[in-house]
Parts: sequence; C-alpha cells; structure tokens
Amino acid sequence: MNTYKYKREFRLLTPADFQNVFNAHPKKFSCRYYTILTATNNLGYARIGFTISKKKAKNATDRNQVKRVVREQFRLTHNELPAVDMVFIAKQGIAQAENEQLRQELDFTWKKLKRVANKS
Repeated sequence: MNTYKYKREFRLLTPADFQNVFNAHPKKFSCRYYTILTATNNLGYARIGFTISKKKAKNATDRNQVKRVVREQFRLTHNELPAVDMVFIAKQGIAQAENEQLRQELDFTWKKLKRVANKS
C-alpha cells in the first residue's frame, strides 16, 4: 500500500534548486494555464517548486489555491513520476481557472512527462 505524503524533500526550497532547473536546459510542458520546466535529478524522486507572480494571480488567496491544487495532484501521482525537478510557472488567467480544469490539465501534463521520460 502506497502512502501519499507531501514531504519537505519533495519541494524545491532554495534559489539554487530553482537555478539548477533553469540552467539545465529544461524540457517544457505547457498548457493555457501554466508552463512546467523539468530537469533530471539524481535523487530518485520528483520535486516541485512554484513561481506564481502577483501579475498572474493578484490575490494571495488565488495564488495559494492554485498551489494547493497543484500540490495535491503532485502528491497523488508522485510515485509514478520520473526523477525530475519541476518548476511550475503560472500564466495569465490561472486565477480564473476552475479547480477541475486545472486538475485535468495537470493529469495530461503528468502523462506527457512520463511518456517523455520513458523514451529517454
């Protein structure tokens, strides 16, 4: 039985962690609400970090809601994802997206990510 915890080690915490992704010629996965940049890591598990600017989602409650939905989807599929570091970058209009729309887009992105990882 799998436990689906969202531990501290599954997050990109330091600016150096984010910079490693940006410097590693990341692969991009985009949709109308976000872009996810990925770079492989040697840890054996996936990690995620967020950049949601005030220009993209004005209210803190909107930014936190987006992060909450993405973290939940990440937590549920974490065991199936390849060992990559991901940076989630919000696009304009993400605050108006319904939670279910965001979940569907994330599921599609996770499938693409797994497919690309299996090819390489």
